[in-house]
Amino acid sequence: MSEVDPVGTADAVDGPGAVVEVRTSASAALIPTIRAVASDLAARADFDLDAISDLRMAVDEACATLVDVASPGSGLRCAFRVHGGVIEVEAQVETSGPDSTVSTDTFGWRVLQTLADEVELSGTDGRTVGIRLNKRAADPAHR
Repeated sequence: MSEVDPVGTADAVDGPGAVVEVRTSASAALIPTIRAVASDLAARADFDLDAISDLRMAVDEACATLVDVASPGSGLRCAFRVHGGVIEVEAQVETSGPDSTVSTDTFGWRVLQTLADEVELSGTDGRTVGIRLNKRAADPAHR
């Protein structure tokens, strides 16, 4: 079951504290839902088409990476914070133990670093693992 939990207001996507959180089963089949939310938020925040596409692909890659290390039956949580021309994304899954890690020396990680302005691992406590990434809207002077 998928759940979209908007925290903040729908009309103030770029306001302080505007957060949208999506929770699904940790399944590759549900990643397109999260990708669509990322794309919609970026469009509403006036990102250009290239930045929207980059964010959508980065969210897809981050979620796919996490689904691969998720414990069976666990959930995937993805929170989006929109503020000042930046979208911060934090995706997280429960793992089956400390052996379930995300490698930062893979092609997928390099793709994430290319698509996002900032990317890092989070919650690597042996129970959860997450990926945080930020994407900035293009500078209007360069459009």
